[in-house]
Amino acid sequence: MEKFIPVVVIKELDETDKILTALKNNGINCAEITFRTACAKEAIAYAVKNYPDMEIGAGTVINADQCEAALKAGATFIVSPGFSPAVAQICKDRSIPYYPGCVTPTEIMAALEFGITTVKFFPANIYGGLKALKALSAPFPQIKFIPTGGIDRSNIDEYLALDKIAAIGGSFFVKESLDKMEVEKK
Repeated sequence: MEKFIPVVVIKELDETDKILTALKNNGINCAEITFRTACAKEAIAYAVKNYPDMEIGAGTVINADQCEAALKAGATFIVSPGFSPAVAQICKDRSIPYYPGCVTPTEIMAALEFGITTVKFFPANIYGGLKALKALSAPFPQIKFIPTGGIDRSNIDEYLALDKIAAIGGSFFVKESLDKMEVEKK
């Protein structure tokens, strides 16, 4: 798993190249393309075909139908803002990594019942950030977290210092990469 998982919102299919090229140029070879837009499925299929050296997943997957569509498009991992037993089962049956949003002990226990040991912690800044992650790590030493939400360059190193962090998720990686690409063009 990559250490950084950019949350990518593609509103128009033709944005895909610019965003993924910017991420690659910034040393990031992973993208979580969200299922929040009409072209998400097409963007995932395009990214998988045209960026075979990148790990392309689907984010904001909230039900079984979206999961099936994302996997059909070629997504190699699935991320949800919460926990869906239906999505968890599909991913388990197909040996696809599923990173559900889990911020409570009950949600983490539900994920564990499906064999999931890496969960998204979203929104991290709202649900207690590092303090909450440290507290949750005590009863769940087998769990790794992907905190997303409220993380940026000002606090990323603090999160990365915690050994229970599998990766950091965030849309700020996209903005940073695009800004860097624009500066390099000048």
